[in-house]
Amino acid sequence: MKHGARRRRDPEARRLEIVTAAAELIVEVGAEAVTHRMVAARAGVPLGATTQYFDTLDDLRAAAFRALAEEVDARLDGVRQTLAERGDSPEVIAALVFESMDDHHAVQADRAVVTAAVHDPRLRELARHLSNRLVELLAPTYGEERARAAMIFIDGVMWSMQIRDDRLAQSFIESALARILGDAVSTPSAATATP
Repeated sequence: MKHGARRRRDPEARRLEIVTAAAELIVEVGAEAVTHRMVAARAGVPLGATTQYFDTLDDLRAAAFRALAEEVDARLDGVRQTLAERGDSPEVIAALVFESMDDHHAVQADRAVVTAAVHDPRLRELARHLSNRLVELLAPTYGEERARAAMIFIDGVMWSMQIRDDRLAQSFIESALARILGDAVSTPSAATATP
């Protein structure tokens, strides 16, 4: 590049700035309140840039929801790693749920994705994917049905915190998960090894 030549803008970086701004705003004010103007102001780009990259506000919101879902996926990867290291007992799971309540942004992002999915059928598959990942983590130890019940309980714990502005005690979460999950299911190899 010649000295003094103008550096070209990075279109992918600008697109990412716009999506990140939209995701932040969805968490803060809700999907329905988000406008192109708000997103442009948050991203620090001209208003026309939002429509240059996204034909409609719905397209922009969908990209922002995918970004939020990727955040949740990344957190679930961390959960998977923790369960692999510490085990998937109700005690460990309850500690993870309790700790996650301290991450205000994560709690709000989860809420934003699920709330939008209730009203927008296009986002339901995305929200189901996130719930199904948790079930997949627990099903090998506890079976599909109990893993799904635990996921529904954990969702309820997080929603309870949102509407009550108060956290449930970690001991309560652990006790309830112990009752929901019960004992680990037998593995096929253990069952066939029994005389």
